[in-house]
Amino acid sequence: MARDILGVIAGLAVWIAIAGVAGVTMRSAWPDYASVADAMTFTLPMMFARLAIGALATLAAGWVIAVIARRSMLARVTAGLLLVVVFVPQHIILWSKFPVWYHLTFLVSLVPLTYLGGEIGAPSQGAVPHSIKTL
Repeated sequence: MARDILGVIAGLAVWIAIAGVAGVTMRSAWPDYASVADAMTFTLPMMFARLAIGALATLAAGWVIAVIARRSMLARVTAGLLLVVVFVPQHIILWSKFPVWYHLTFLVSLVPLTYLGGEIGAPSQGAVPHSIKTL
């Protein structure tokens, strides 16, 4: 249970770190993005970039959780649900700033991508790494 809790905390910290660094990077590397970021009047490519960052951060969080919590499905799903709980109020506040598809894409993807991140990234318990199998 302690590994699950630590995994969830670490996964959420990784989510925040990736999203934060990517947000700062987009503002500094994409002048048009920086000029509309405060008003949140993003173009379609900007919205896709934001969704891609969210997806990457969510997959990475799931991977970290799976590594620490030894592939605990409960830990990954819990983290995904916590992300939903945190972001639903934010998306309600920002509802008029984005199209419905944007909100739904982001919110509905949180739990499945957190789960998937652990499935594709972390080795299963007792699995032999591919490099050892080929020796």
